[in-house]
Amino acid sequence: MNDRPNYITPAGYAALKAEYDQLFAQERPKLVETISWAAGNGDRSENGDYIYGRKRLREIDRRLGFLARRMKAAKVVDPSRQEDRSGVFFGACVTIADEDDNHRTLTLVGDDEADAAKGLVGWNAPLARALRGARVGDLRRVTLPAGEREYEVMAITYP
Repeated sequence: MNDRPNYITPAGYAALKAEYDQLFAQERPKLVETISWAAGNGDRSENGDYIYGRKRLREIDRRLGFLARRMKAAKVVDPSRQEDRSGVFFGACVTIADEDDNHRTLTLVGDDEADAAKGLVGWNAPLARALRGARVGDLRRVTLPAGEREYEVMAITYP
C-alpha cells in the first residue's frame, strides 16, 4: 500500500465525511428500499428498477469503501497553524511566475481535495513536489506533460 501520509485540510476531511454520511445515511437506505420493492414485483430479469438499483448499490458500496479507507489514512493538517511561514509547506498559497512572466496562485492541498480549476493542487502532484520547501525568490524546475518548465516563487501566504 502507499506509505506516504495522506495529508488533508480540515475542510477537505469534512467534505469526505459529509459525502460518506450522505451516501450511507440517505442514498443507500432509499436505494435498498427501492430494490426490495422491485424484487417483490416478480421477474427480476426484466425489472429495470431492480437491475439498476443493484448496479447503483454496488457503486455506492465501492465509493463508501474508498471514502472509509481515505478517511482512515488521512492526516488532518491545519495550514493556519504552520509555524514556519517562510517556505512552501502543506496548505501554502503560492504565487509563481513562469519564464513568460505569467503569474499563477496555487494552494497546496491534499490529493483528495485537488481541483485545478480552483487553483487547488494536490500535495503529491509534480508541481507541488517541485515547490515543497521553496522560499520567495527560489527557482524550481518541474517536468509537466506539456514539457519542462521553470517557475519562480513570488509570494507565500498561509490562511
